[in-house]
Amino acid sequence: MLFVLVGVILVLCNFFDIGPMGAWNWELTGDLWKFALPFGLAVVWWIWADVSGWTKRKAMQRDADRKRDRLDRNIDAMGLGYLHKHRDGKKRSKH
Repeated sequence: MLFVLVGVILVLCNFFDIGPMGAWNWELTGDLWKFALPFGLAVVWWIWADVSGWTKRKAMQRDADRKRDRLDRNIDAMGLGYLHKHRDGKKRSKH
């Protein structure tokens, strides 16, 4: 996402003639690669994240965290939080 943001900023700076990017041209043999590089790196990053399983592992961890939080809330709602070690590693006090 950072690569896409950098690419968009470069394009906007060129469009509004801000800084040195305002002088870059869009010719194939000129400065086009400077605009295309961040977007190309974003594509490479997304491909790597999908192929390596990084994206899937992150999604599975988020799901496991949500499930554990829901379990913690339910145990607290039943008043049994003092018997259960929560995801944050703490036991709730018995009231």
